Amino acid sequence: MSETAPSARPKAGLLIIHFLKSSVVLLVAIVAAAITCFFVPFDREYLGYFDLQTLSCLFCTLAVVAAFKNIKFFVWLADVIVRRFKNMRNIVLALVFVTYFGSMIMANDMALVTFLPLGYFVLESCGDKKRTAFTFIMQNIAANLGGMLTPFGNPQNLYLYSYFQIPTGEFFAIMSLPFAVAFVLIFAVCLLVKPEAAEISARPKNAPPLWRVLVYSALFILSVLIVFRVFPYYWGLLAVAVSLIILDFRAVLRVDYSLLLTFCAFFVFSGNLARIPAVADFLASLVALDPLAFGVLSCQFISNVPSAVLLSRFTSDYTRLLIAVNIGGLGTPIASLASLITLNTFRRVQPGQTKKYIARFLLLNFSFLAVLLGAGYLNALLV
Repeated sequence: MSETAPSARPKAGLLIIHFLKSSVVLLVAIVAAAITCFFVPFDREYLGYFDLQTLSCLFCTLAVVAAFKNIKFFVWLADVIVRRFKNMRNIVLALVFVTYFGSMIMANDMALVTFLPLGYFVLESCGDKKRTAFTFIMQNIAANLGGMLTPFGNPQNLYLYSYFQIPTGEFFAIMSLPFAVAFVLIFAVCLLVKPEAAEISARPKNAPPLWRVLVYSALFILSVLIVFRVFPYYWGLLAVAVSLIILDFRAVLRVDYSLLLTFCAFFVFSGNLARIPAVADFLASLVALDPLAFGVLSCQFISNVPSAVLLSRFTSDYTRLLIAVNIGGLGTPIASLASLITLNTFRRVQPGQTKKYIARFLLLNFSFLAVLLGAGYLNALLV
């Protein structure tokens, strides 16, 4: 016993460190919620903080995406697309835009978890790892911006769409211009990659089972219908949960429950702040000055999802707030959970190059943010 104990301690320590690094946003949310509980004692009003429709929709989407990932559908699809291109410019474009459109379906963080490893594998296979930083950063930007067009593309969209009961047509109208500008910017920057010839080593991929693809697609459509309020969310939640428990219980286990818990913690945090008169008045006055600018600024310090939950309590201008928490995911590495995922992945695959990566990350992110902020103000005037 005494001989094995020393080796067990380092492993336990590494697991704790890994948990702390991978759950920064969740831990911050829990601490923030706990602090506000000292000022607002527990009572029955706490039950009203939680948006059950948002949590149900988010669970369904994450569970179905996890099921798709378990059959390696997205990796297979991306691999098929990427291998059709013959030069580095086209390969980078393919990697970035499969992440861009993938985030519309999978949400930004899960798109990066899926496609960043693929990006590194492709670049390594081509013998061109020097483009890893640029490709990762552009995939990160694509993931943050690609999901802005749809209510289910980003968690903050799902929450605001439900919280403000935004009409579907109006939602698309609000986000169409920033989405189009983001598409053009991403495409233009990727064109800076030289079209050098490249060959990718052959690595055959087995196609995922067709029947599972069809069934999971049907469940995803069901999840989307929940988002669009076609029928009560609790029936959809029951149908998706029971189906996946029968078909692939691992998908239910692999749901990003930390994201769901983060939402719950920030529901408590924002609900309590709204009940503290001095804080509520202060935040309301700041948001009233400029919801778009203050929303973007808030994202740089507490990330975009908690910013959406918090600021929604203090403004009815959902047009500017919606734009703010989508483009606000750009900027600092903590502006979105997706950016932290990208940074941690890069540190793992390219050790010793983190400083250069962060410098390039900040340059590209704030350049995109400046242009999209201007587009956001223009769009807010037009809608």
